[in-house]
Amino acid sequence: MASSAKTASSKAPAAKKAAPSAKGSNGSNPAVNIQPVLTQQNQAPAPTQRYGTVSQRLPIGLSEETRQNSVTGLNQLLADTITLRDMYKKHHWQVVGPTFYQLHLLYDKHYEEQSVLVDAIAERIQILGGVAVAMAHDVAELSSIPRVPRDREEAPVQVSRLLDAHQRLLKNCHDYADKADEDGDDGTNDLIVSQLIRTNEMQVWFVSEHVVDSPLIQAK
Repeated sequence: MASSAKTASSKAPAAKKAAPSAKGSNGSNPAVNIQPVLTQQNQAPAPTQRYGTVSQRLPIGLSEETRQNSVTGLNQLLADTITLRDMYKKHHWQVVGPTFYQLHLLYDKHYEEQSVLVDAIAERIQILGGVAVAMAHDVAELSSIPRVPRDREEAPVQVSRLLDAHQRLLKNCHDYADKADEDGDDGTNDLIVSQLIRTNEMQVWFVSEHVVDSPLIQAK
C-alpha cells in the first residue's frame, strides 16, 4: 500500500510556480497610475461666458485665433439660417393662390431642414468654445438678410424673397468655408460645405422651379 501511494504521488503533476508579482513593495501596480490629477479642473467650463469670446476647454487641436475666427463666421451663418428658417414658416402660414398646396408643403419641408442646420451650427460653435447667438432680437441685429414685412404677400414675392435670402446665405457660406480651410479648421469647413451649402443649394433648386415665364391664358 505504501509503495502504491508513492507511485501515485510521483505521477501527480508538479505544482506550477507562482508568477512573479508585478506589484511594487507597497502592493501597487507600477503599470497603473491611480494617483489623481489634481489640476484636471483647470480647463473646466465656467458657469458663465461672454458672447464673442472663446474657451479652450475642449482639446480639439485648434488655436484660440482659429476658434475665434470660426465662431464669428458661424454665428453670422447661424443668424442668417434662423432668419431664413423663420421666413419659410411665415410663408408656410400665409401662402395663398393656385399653388397653395405645393408651396404650403414645400415651405414647411424646407423649414424643418433649416431647423436641422440651426442645431448643427450652434453645436459646432459650442464645440469650438464659443457662445451661439440665440434670441430673436440678437438674431435680427446680426442677420445679413433684410427684414421681411409683417404683411401677407403674393406667392411670387415670397419666392423672390426666399431666393434672395438663400443667395446671401450661400455667399457667406462660401466665404467662411474658404476661411476655415485656410485656418485648418476642417470640422467647420466640412459642416459648411457638406451640410449648409448642399442643403441650401437643393432648396434653391426646388424654390426656383416655381418661377416660370408663362403668360396667363384666358379661358374661352
